Amino acid sequence: MLNYLLVFFISMVPLVELRGAIPVGVLRGLPLVQTYVIAILGNMIPVPFIYLFARSVLNWGKDKPIIGKLFTFCLEKGEKGGRKLQASAGRGLFVALLLFVGIPLPGTGAWTGTLAASILNMDFKSSVIAVMLGVLLAGLIMGAASAGLFGAFGAILS
Repeated sequence: MLNYLLVFFISMVPLVELRGAIPVGVLRGLPLVQTYVIAILGNMIPVPFIYLFARSVLNWGKDKPIIGKLFTFCLEKGEKGGRKLQASAGRGLFVALLLFVGIPLPGTGAWTGTLAASILNMDFKSSVIAVMLGVLLAGLIMGAASAGLFGAFGAILS
């Protein structure tokens, strides 16, 4: 049970998300399907809150003494992600957001994608659906990579 909670909470952490949670679950011997489901749930729980509140909170805190640098960094990351999405998407912003979140590269997960969607004023429903589909895609990619890479690694050590 503790390992499932670990996967769940790791998948909620910005920048790590399920890209880190799925390999951790696999390395701890959890079944891949259960790890995938738990990581998806953990990764998606913050999404509505990020969309609805993050932009306001970050704007509020960007000039505060202790948290200002971090909040400014997060805003700039979201704005950069938003510009990148708009430049590559044109009218296909939904698909661009899905792919932005779904391709497991550093800084392209649900947190950044949702913040970018919020900054771009995408509607809530489309944003959440695109992010969810992207998270499902990223989970499939990471699950396949974890199963193959760690399976091969385990065979070498045996």
